[in-house]
Amino acid sequence: MPEVPPSQWRKLTRAEAAVIEHGATEPPFRGEFESFRGAGTYTCRRCGTALYRSTDKFDSGCGWPSFDDALPGAVLRLPDPDGTRTEIRCAGCGGHLGHVFEGERFTPKNTRHCVNSISLLFVPESPP
Repeated sequence: MPEVPPSQWRKLTRAEAAVIEHGATEPPFRGEFESFRGAGTYTCRRCGTALYRSTDKFDSGCGWPSFDDALPGAVLRLPDPDGTRTEIRCAGCGGHLGHVFEGERFTPKNTRHCVNSISLLFVPESPP
């Protein structure tokens, strides 16, 4: 059950809805955050739920933003309809984010959240 009521969700473009609402995948190496390195927090584009810290982002070379950890309780893991992968969705609104993979040894946490840039917004850190 979504935690953020639909009345508070952002209106999505057709491309955003294709990914977030219908589970499509954006093309690799084209997303806004694939190689972005700012300090801050990545949030759900639809509902604003904080999902990932920039300190958990790493370059996996896969073509999509990769994170080795999510904020506690922010991301749901569900069996993917393809039967082989694990889908990740925003816990706030149920929007599709991408997939999670384990055992690839990219980082000590041994986890890779492979996220569509179009599913995310970025909130920069506030200056001290």
